[in-house]
Amino acid sequence: MMNRQLIAWLSCFMLVAARASGEESRPDAYEDAVKTARSEIWQDINTGKCGSATAAIMENGQVVYAEGFGMADREEGIPVDKDTIFNIGSVSKVYVAASIMLLVDDGKVSLDKPVADYLPEFKMADERYKKITVRMILNHTSGLPGTAWANSSGFKYFDRYQQDTIEALARAHLKHEPGAMAVYCNDGFTLAEMIVERVSGKKYIGFLNERILAPLGLKSTGLSIGELKGKSVAAYYDPESGKRHPPEALSVLGAGGLSATAEDLCLFADAFSNQNQIFTAKSLAEMTRAQPSAFWGKLRHPDTSFGLGWDMTELPRYKANGVKVMGKTGGTGNYSSMIFTVPDRRISVAVIESGAEGNAVKVALDVLDAVLVDKKLIQKEEHAVSAPMEPQKIPAEELKFGGYYSSGKLAQISFDKDKNAVTVYALQGEEKTPKLSLIYNGGYYYDKDGHKFYFASIDGKDYLAAYSPALQTDSIVMQRLDALKNPRSLKTDMDGKQWLRRNVYPFEGLYLAPPPVAKSFLYKDVPGYVDFGTIKMITSPDSATMPVGSMRDQTELSLFDQDGTTWARVSETIYSPADSAGALKLGRNPVKIGAHGYNEWLKTDADMVLGVTTRPDQGRVSVFLPDGSGKYDSALDDGEVFAPKGSFVEFAGRPDDLLAVTGRK
Repeated sequence: MMNRQLIAWLSCFMLVAARASGEESRPDAYEDAVKTARSEIWQDINTGKCGSATAAIMENGQVVYAEGFGMADREEGIPVDKDTIFNIGSVSKVYVAASIMLLVDDGKVSLDKPVADYLPEFKMADERYKKITVRMILNHTSGLPGTAWANSSGFKYFDRYQQDTIEALARAHLKHEPGAMAVYCNDGFTLAEMIVERVSGKKYIGFLNERILAPLGLKSTGLSIGELKGKSVAAYYDPESGKRHPPEALSVLGAGGLSATAEDLCLFADAFSNQNQIFTAKSLAEMTRAQPSAFWGKLRHPDTSFGLGWDMTELPRYKANGVKVMGKTGGTGNYSSMIFTVPDRRISVAVIESGAEGNAVKVALDVLDAVLVDKKLIQKEEHAVSAPMEPQKIPAEELKFGGYYSSGKLAQISFDKDKNAVTVYALQGEEKTPKLSLIYNGGYYYDKDGHKFYFASIDGKDYLAAYSPALQTDSIVMQRLDALKNPRSLKTDMDGKQWLRRNVYPFEGLYLAPPPVAKSFLYKDVPGYVDFGTIKMITSPDSATMPVGSMRDQTELSLFDQDGTTWARVSETIYSPADSAGALKLGRNPVKIGAHGYNEWLKTDADMVLGVTTRPDQGRVSVFLPDGSGKYDSALDDGEVFAPKGSFVEFAGRPDDLLAVTGRK
């Protein structure tokens, strides 16, 4: 009998041969676009950036090209084809925004009414939450902190996720005044999902099927692949180990929990053309226009034109040619996706890749360019080779921008007047790592690859901004931290302290999750701030909040007493001090999960080989090295594992579950 590797090779060969023989014919007008898709996707696969992919092009309601790449199931030798389903991540946001607009059409929702009118249980520690409207949660201007990541992604749907998000927001503050800035935010779309359910009286996925998926014929769109049964899905394989992960299930349906084929993405995008089948003309106009914040237009070039759910409702580069382009990107722990659509021309391009490092956005943009060039809607850009940029003298007024900044993480920007250069350092405790080296020329700063940056003072705040030549838009990279006149301190020493997360469920995924082992830091040159996952401004002896308004996914800190020990709550996650973990000794070490459901931790007191001897079906044991890096996970690994002295062993399960590991020399 032939082995699996040979079967897989022959399967791929037959698939390519079928396509080459005309089984999937296409107009010659798309030849350059197809070549672009194939060459760039195979480059991503061959360089390990993704494991598999799918792409599609649609025009005038017809799919003119669709193709799969790589293997959907390596063990069974099943290749990806046009019907293989991938998770689409944040592209899901457009679906929930569309659902809200259908309820607007029904007269049941108003975009400019407060969210709290529809969800009375939505409350925050910041009274400004009462100003947040439905429109603001759909166009990222709400001011909400960002994302309740804990247990949002894993190996099964978590039906408490909505409630956990509401509870996390009840303790949270806003990072800016509602409407002031547009900063990407997932939690707003979880609230939108809840509004759809509350107003319609139906589960969100049921409403979506009835009002959008069925009318548009989207037969391959639905829940994330971890919840699908009997359908062809693209499995995710770790690019380093080659291990197959359990199918990824996401509980954030409105923010990022759907799956689809590339064809279905194009069919959905076509609903935003003048041939739409589901919206009123008024709602369609609302869905396809920019929804700017008060900050919009204050950078040198246009910043991202968020729409309702859409990342972009126009791009200057295409707008100059009279072409309106809308787009939405998506990324989960295991997949990346991109959909572009030209509604006035009914042209859409979709690309999805397995692998968090995939280049779905770039591939889709290059394929779109090729299509528009073929259609003579834009001219092909010639990229001339130029000499490296020469440094010029940095103007004296620019030197004021040196100092400490936040991109979420702490950074230091240092000017070298003699070399006319700027270095951006990432800071983590004693580590100071140069991340970006820039030279000054003609009002901008350039890195070695020619990427373009500049500093700006706007409304009393200092920013480092970046310019994207491909999109001809600006974005904020980081914001300067305020120098505090009266810096405050926390009630316990946080410098270099190690913490262990305690609210991990056994089905939580490996990515899109707060770290199980974390460290907190203080910096003498940045008094009044604490670094715990993200940089935070200390507001009292037991709390710290978000220091900047322009960065996504920020968190807040609160300290509390638990059984005589100071624990930390970082937004929705809970940590206990690592030094309070019990000792894991030679022999059998049984652990019982308590009534609260917190995962338990032990720490090895010597070098030893560990084996899992007791684990219920839904239990999980993970081993982390002393520095916090992962070593073993029973969701992926079998057999024994060597754990040096000081390693951490995590036990996760349901209340009253019994787990055990045995240690030997």
